Amino acid sequence: MWIATEPDPPPAARRLLAALTATLLGLPGLTALSSAAAHAADADLLRNGGFESGLDGWSCTAGSGAAVNSPVHGGTSALRATPAGSDNAQCAQTVAVQPNSQYTLSGYVRGSYVYLGASGTGTTDVSTWTQSAADWQRLTTTFRTGASTTGVTVHTHGWYGTGAYYADDLSLAGPGGGTGQQPPAAPTGLKAGTVTSSSVALSWSPVTGATGYAVYREGAKIQAVTGTSATVTGLAASTAYAFQVAAVNDAGESARSATMTATTAANPGGPGGGSTDLPPHALVGYLHASFANGSGYTRMADVPDSWDVIDLAFGEPTSVTSGDIRFSRCPVTECPTVESDADFKAAIKARQAAGKKVLISIGGQNGQVQVTTTAARDTFVSSVSKIIDDYGLDGLDIDFEGHSLSLNANDTDFRNPTTPVIVNLISALKTLKAEYGAKFVLTMAPETFFVQMGYQYYGTGKWGGQDPRCGAYLPVIHALRDDLTLLHVQDYNSGPIMGLDNQYHSMGGADFHIAMTDMLLTGFPVAGDPANLFPPLRPDQVAIGMPASTNAGNGYVSPSEVTRTLDCLTRKTGCGSYATHGAWPALRGLMTWSVNWDRFSNWEFRKNFDAYFG
Repeated sequence: MWIATEPDPPPAARRLLAALTATLLGLPGLTALSSAAAHAADADLLRNGGFESGLDGWSCTAGSGAAVNSPVHGGTSALRATPAGSDNAQCAQTVAVQPNSQYTLSGYVRGSYVYLGASGTGTTDVSTWTQSAADWQRLTTTFRTGASTTGVTVHTHGWYGTGAYYADDLSLAGPGGGTGQQPPAAPTGLKAGTVTSSSVALSWSPVTGATGYAVYREGAKIQAVTGTSATVTGLAASTAYAFQVAAVNDAGESARSATMTATTAANPGGPGGGSTDLPPHALVGYLHASFANGSGYTRMADVPDSWDVIDLAFGEPTSVTSGDIRFSRCPVTECPTVESDADFKAAIKARQAAGKKVLISIGGQNGQVQVTTTAARDTFVSSVSKIIDDYGLDGLDIDFEGHSLSLNANDTDFRNPTTPVIVNLISALKTLKAEYGAKFVLTMAPETFFVQMGYQYYGTGKWGGQDPRCGAYLPVIHALRDDLTLLHVQDYNSGPIMGLDNQYHSMGGADFHIAMTDMLLTGFPVAGDPANLFPPLRPDQVAIGMPASTNAGNGYVSPSEVTRTLDCLTRKTGCGSYATHGAWPALRGLMTWSVNWDRFSNWEFRKNFDAYFG
């Protein structure tokens, strides 16, 4: 690494000096000392090296880059790029060069572990970096092209899991390529062909000089193709998506085409994912059925009609790895007002007669469940079936927390998991679904660490050392997405989580709920890998998990913030600083911990839900 202590003049000044030098050398009596000393033919070959035209000419991996107005080194714009998961936020540009020629690459950067380099030189690819630059620092390196090299790729990038870095006034000085090749023109004629409930076929007019095309959805690059058509899959039904396409050649990527919006078809099989008779907007709550705490005991018969899905908390295993799930109702010594088993079951039937669903929730904070063997899997199925049959329940909620789910070191593909606790759980849930049929209600309540954290990190990571629980729910959700009635991630008791804007979001306001839910409804590249996309869920499969009161858990938000969350996600109004990737009027609703805590707070959460959805 070498960092200049005396800053060079910015590119504009260098171009002026080059022009003056060329003029002076043309005067009588003045000659160059050598041909190498006069670089009048040398030029700054980078297109938009100061990012004054946004990202024109540049391509950043996983949508990691953006032009910003502060901080800047020169002019009014600079590059900000944010590494995420296994993506190091590389922004690159391919430049035409001449063979057997000398080049100097330089630029200004700030941030931690920022790299500047060139590849495809035909000799030795180069890279220079700084470990930490609190203010703008200049990086520079040189290289010589090979005998047949006509193009090199200049790049800047950060390091995995670090914060955003900045780059500005990048320059590649040397003789320009003999072909004078430029990036192609932007494509035209982008249109949608066949549209299904989960895919859109795209086509566009060919661009002269293009060797390939990049397809963008909602501003993020999702495919690279060589022809003039592509089919985008993994989409949610009845959802509008915005598409663009850019043309590519050795000189770089064109500006993007005009945006074309296509709306996917309705799901031909109906809502799917279990019960089809939930109301369009549902309220889900956990009922403390096996224990008491500061919220007090609530009898099943006293649960108001507003609650559409009632989760009995909790069924727990006899040991962590047994798979043997038991449900014990709160004893009278702990819950003096507890009803009899007969009254409890009668109240369940009354709730169901009114169109409500009553489920057994497995796990919770204290109920660690690890289905490590096929024997434990079979015991899980039989013991859960017994609880469902004994109480006449409608289905099952999976609330595995703590260390219940984690990924083995070599388990890196959420679409094809190999970790026994994951594989056996999926098998058990599919067996239960097959046993009880289409009306079986299956819901899940993972924590953000197990789902949205997967955007940055998945399992132990490529180099190990990460928490193996990162994103560990993703293979379960994906394998069961056609059977899943509701996913209500717990947007509480969470640390900061990176959203699709590559910014961290923290609990305590609508912004957190909006960003976390947008990820579920838009889909996201797992560990930042655009080739490993977790597809979006249907909006009717998603409810937002919130604590009912300040007593219920960290992350409580006021009714006004709940309303702002719903306005943004269903109407795309009042979104604040976070820009969602769509509006989802069919968003199923809200989940809360818990019915008991809401009653303790005079039913504030329930009343706000009723007022919003009517």
